[in-house]
Amino acid sequence: MQTRKLGSSGIELSAIGYGAMSFSDFYGPTSEEASHAILDTMRARGVTHLDTANVYGGGRSERWIGSYLARNKGARDEFVIATKASISQDADGKRVLRNDAEHLESELDKSLQKLGVDHVDLFYVHRREASRPVEEVAETLERLRKSGKTRAIGFSEIAPATLRRAAAVTRIDAVQSEYSLQSRAPELGLVQACAELGAALVAFSPVGRGLLTDAPIPMDRVADIPFLKGNPRFRPENYPANLKTTDAFRALAAEKGEPAAALANAWLLAQGAHVLPIPGTRSVQHFEECLRGAEITLTPEDLARIESVLPVGWAHGDRYSDDQWIGPERYC
Repeated sequence: MQTRKLGSSGIELSAIGYGAMSFSDFYGPTSEEASHAILDTMRARGVTHLDTANVYGGGRSERWIGSYLARNKGARDEFVIATKASISQDADGKRVLRNDAEHLESELDKSLQKLGVDHVDLFYVHRREASRPVEEVAETLERLRKSGKTRAIGFSEIAPATLRRAAAVTRIDAVQSEYSLQSRAPELGLVQACAELGAALVAFSPVGRGLLTDAPIPMDRVADIPFLKGNPRFRPENYPANLKTTDAFRALAAEKGEPAAALANAWLLAQGAHVLPIPGTRSVQHFEECLRGAEITLTPEDLARIESVLPVGWAHGDRYSDDQWIGPERYC
């Protein structure tokens, strides 16, 4: 597995990582055994970048990573572990975003306990609390870095302008954002700002929640997955058109003798040395297909052909529904 730098942190990690939201039932049921099989595959393939969050599966993702580390002595040193916090609930059970210092440190402490480690390698603010100055939040993150509880700091789903404000306070090592051939908004400033400021751009959902694979989620299964059921791109009025459009991408991958997921990840890696895809899946086989992307070198002609079958703006429907847009920052 090729390696890349985590921004300007000095940390080296695998070019393709793993997004452990799939250690929950977000896209369908899974098990601790299946999740541990993914972690086994990561170690076997030299995949070091492991991304989770305190809210994934109500903490289950972190607990299952922790149980794996406890059963496999020495495995901790083989992973660059990232986690996130800020998504919480008020007394009425309503979702709220908290970026205050007390909450972030308390949640990080809980994550360390669940993971069974004394520090993580990267700690993100999962969603920005819009009413709180980002400069204050950056100062909090810097204090956590100096405390030794995290080696690097970052934000998830923020705008380029927000990144610039935070970076004026302290070094920001990573920004996580949805980025793929299906979701290219980061190219309107975020890819560039991360490169300019020395931050990694960690790309989640690099295969478009299954659309950029050889086996997209069948229409009759979408209704069983709450997030996708409410997502505009997977609604009945849009999903058939999106499947039809991506058929050409699958055909191109087949022509090249590669899995579609591999080609999608290879395309992301070609967008800059600071771009780090983190596919998430419950299947070892599908994960292997994603990892194949790190072994593919795309020529200018390859990139042009990919662009011709999936040009910017091809997707039918918005990236999120109105409810799903609560938290991520829109900037274009």
